[in-house]
Amino acid sequence: MGSEMKAGPMRVLVTGGSGLVGKAIEHVVEQEGGKLEGEEWIFLSSKEADLVDAGQTRAVFKKYRPTHVIHLAAKVGGLYLHMKENLHFLRDNLKINDNVLQTAHETGVTKVVSCLSSCIFPDKTTYPIDEKMMHNGPPHDSNFGYSHAKRMIDVQNRAYFQQYGHRYTAVIPTNVFGPYDNFSIENGHVLSALVHKTHKAKMEGTHVHVCGSGDPRRQFIYSLDLGRLIIWVLREYEEIEPIILSVGEEDEISIKEAVDMIAEALDFQGKILFDSSQSDGQVKKTASNSKLRRYLPDLTFTPLKEAIKMTCDWFIANYDIART
Repeated sequence: MGSEMKAGPMRVLVTGGSGLVGKAIEHVVEQEGGKLEGEEWIFLSSKEADLVDAGQTRAVFKKYRPTHVIHLAAKVGGLYLHMKENLHFLRDNLKINDNVLQTAHETGVTKVVSCLSSCIFPDKTTYPIDEKMMHNGPPHDSNFGYSHAKRMIDVQNRAYFQQYGHRYTAVIPTNVFGPYDNFSIENGHVLSALVHKTHKAKMEGTHVHVCGSGDPRRQFIYSLDLGRLIIWVLREYEEIEPIILSVGEEDEISIKEAVDMIAEALDFQGKILFDSSQSDGQVKKTASNSKLRRYLPDLTFTPLKEAIKMTCDWFIANYDIART
């Protein structure tokens, strides 16, 4: 543990605490012994405070007096909503991030770990992408508002360090999936949307229609693996520069391979049809996890097949409460 931890037990405020990653961290803390003696963990949902509003942000910090913050909250939507409302996503996320970071600064928070997204990387780039390449060119045009707002967290972290010596940092996960994800067929993350689509096709005895060719490749990280890593970053990682949290380049798989794993996990026997007339999005966004490996050379991830099976089982068992 870093030297700053000696002052007493941590009080950790997790913004976006009811989302996919927040729920994973909560599981690790409450079910896997991730909480140390005397620590307090507060999982904040958007119902309790609208972080776009500076006054509400200050009120919630005053109420819980955190010593540490894991900042996951963001205004997000599906691809098409982002394309339509780039300004809206830019402004709301700039406000949320500035409110959280500046209030943390004003209230003497020791450390903030913010969560970025792999969409912040330059659209035109060489692969694999690493942490130093984030600002090397504009992000993909489809959600440039959201991406630029996320990039600014890194800029702001560096400025807080330069001016005040604060250890605020950020993590960049690749494609996250798991229990409590958004399983909406229209607006969900790719893997979870496909879980819902395949389950629905099985129930109705129809085919699974996949948008695009199935060729794009992605690195998928199970939410519980990510939760454990974010807690490690909070406790042990001292750099200001962000760190990519991802499985290795060799674990990148195609959307087609992912659909096959989902079909197997759900015992779906029907046809899977790919609609190549639909957009594929980015062909690949291969990220390097070599920095993470330098810190944690023995790190192992939940095998993808197993993680997909657990996610499918959770979705079926919690169908009535899942976000669909």
